[in-house]
Amino acid sequence: MIRRRALLAGGILTPGAAWAQKPPQRSPADGGWYARGKTKEQPVRFAGKGGVTLAGTLLLPLFSEIQYVPGMVLVAGSGPTDRNGNNPLAPDRIDLLKDIAELLARNGIASLRYDKRGIGQSTPRPRGSLEEQEAFFAWDNFVGDVEAAHAELLRHDEIKPYATALLGHSEGGLLALAASRALAAKKLHALVLAATPGRRLDAILRAQIARDAPPALRLPTDRAIAAILETGRVPGNLPPELQLLFPLYAGPFLQKLLSFDPAAVLAESRMPCLLVQGGADRQVVPMEDVQPLIDALRTRGVSGEAVVIPQVSHNLKAVTGPLDPGFAGPLSPAVAAALLKWLVPALGA
Repeated sequence: MIRRRALLAGGILTPGAAWAQKPPQRSPADGGWYARGKTKEQPVRFAGKGGVTLAGTLLLPLFSEIQYVPGMVLVAGSGPTDRNGNNPLAPDRIDLLKDIAELLARNGIASLRYDKRGIGQSTPRPRGSLEEQEAFFAWDNFVGDVEAAHAELLRHDEIKPYATALLGHSEGGLLALAASRALAAKKLHALVLAATPGRRLDAILRAQIARDAPPALRLPTDRAIAAILETGRVPGNLPPELQLLFPLYAGPFLQKLLSFDPAAVLAESRMPCLLVQGGADRQVVPMEDVQPLIDALRTRGVSGEAVVIPQVSHNLKAVTGPLDPGFAGPLSPAVAAALLKWLVPALGA
């Protein structure tokens, strides 16, 4: 890395021009080699909770070689979603987190995104006993991994330690909310919740099944949720359609996830927060699932903003009609604008 150095903007003052004024200083990012918009990428590997290894990508503005920049940790959503926001179960390449990282870096904000435990190049899922797998995928481990990613971000001396934030998408927003409580003491400055539910997930899941699934799955879903909340174990006799939703090894994780109250946690937070929600989201439904977070923002007396953008999907992509799931394509320009409008002044980029 090119070491940081003092940048002197003054010209040579000749004897015959003693009256000339020194030209105004310019940021090194204003032009030339270090102009804004140029980026550099760095692979990282770091220790997560419980000794796992997490693999990720640090994306920096190029001018971070000569001046400090704000930084963000990007937290992926549910299932086998990788650092870029792609899920093998989706019909299209999504690249949501990759798109957000590139947007941020072009505008002066670094980001660290990572493969969750068991995903991509991070420590793979154990193949031993059910108990071993349950421990590996425990909720507290995923929350601890977010905290470890923030510590890794701060380890890089390009980052302003007093100007960092978390951005969580969907379930990743819940993990970011949970981690923000511990990170508040470590100068975490801001929080972005993107397509993040504001109600408890057990209620949202029941509503999704009632809305989208065959009626025959409603009672088994209710029984599964009740058993998980009571025992922390997934019942072994679920219909095949629910086994992907409730994998056996995820019992302890689901017990905490399903009972996590995001609105209550946000109401207690003293951290500036931006909510970004697509108006055409089919998973986190506006305004039923989002309103509790908006209400929580109003009660805090702390900086906060909520933006609901029409014709934008759960993955923050523009949709062309009611049958378009909004997986493919670029990040919605309206979402990009909302993120930059709030984050650039909030983090001093």
